[in-house]
Amino acid sequence: MKRLFSILAIATIMASGTVNASTNAFTVETATSAAVATPFQDATEEAATTADTELSFTQQVKERFIEGGPFFMGIVLLTLILGLAICIERIIYLNLATTNTKKLTQDVEDALNSGGVEEAKEVCRNTKGPVASIFYQGLDRADEDIDAAEKAVVAYGGVQMGQLEKNVSWISLFIALAPMLGFMGTVLGMIDAFDKIEAAGDMNPSLVAGGIKVALLTTVFGLIVAIILQIFYNYIIAKIDSIVNDMEDASITLMDLLVRYKVKTTKTVIK
Repeated sequence: MKRLFSILAIATIMASGTVNASTNAFTVETATSAAVATPFQDATEEAATTADTELSFTQQVKERFIEGGPFFMGIVLLTLILGLAICIERIIYLNLATTNTKKLTQDVEDALNSGGVEEAKEVCRNTKGPVASIFYQGLDRADEDIDAAEKAVVAYGGVQMGQLEKNVSWISLFIALAPMLGFMGTVLGMIDAFDKIEAAGDMNPSLVAGGIKVALLTTVFGLIVAIILQIFYNYIIAKIDSIVNDMEDASITLMDLLVRYKVKTTKTVIK
């Protein structure tokens, strides 16, 4: 539930930022137009012209977005906002879940040698991340045989992997949905263009130009959204793979530590 609220909060912030950016752009454009209309010095006019040139790309994107139609373009924008919100939430979570595995392994080994299993478990309790949680589950079964500890590590590793991959499927859904919505807008735009030709009874280019332009704009923006989300998705997948590899390597190291600890304990008891 907390993650759902965080995703909604991020989406709200991004939507607010989009509205504020549009408002600021409109304000700057109005101020620039007034500056050009007023007879100032040549330097002022040159600065205003430069500002117009810098804003031209943003204004052109806004105009193209509006020309694409409010329905499909609004849905495409919504997929971008929600997809980016989930991406940001996953990136923050994965960065917080990253652990210095070598340092943790060394600390656990030192704790086992100096204070035993309980001290090693305390080290894991004070360390964040899935690797520390897996270590704790394995150490919690240290009083049993090695097979029980290994099963606990494997089982809890699967749970932690599920937590890492949570909500990632939604990103892939938005990646597939955005261009599909664009293509749907394209089809509807072409249908509208042919309807106008049928109604006019004449093949006049001006009748179909508007519908074809709307159709192409929805496709372009859908593909742009898919490309942006795909970049974030690949980064998240790579981050998950890196953490999973650390988990697997750390699990093998933990089993070796427990075996050595068992052997050392057994020798001590025999003596």
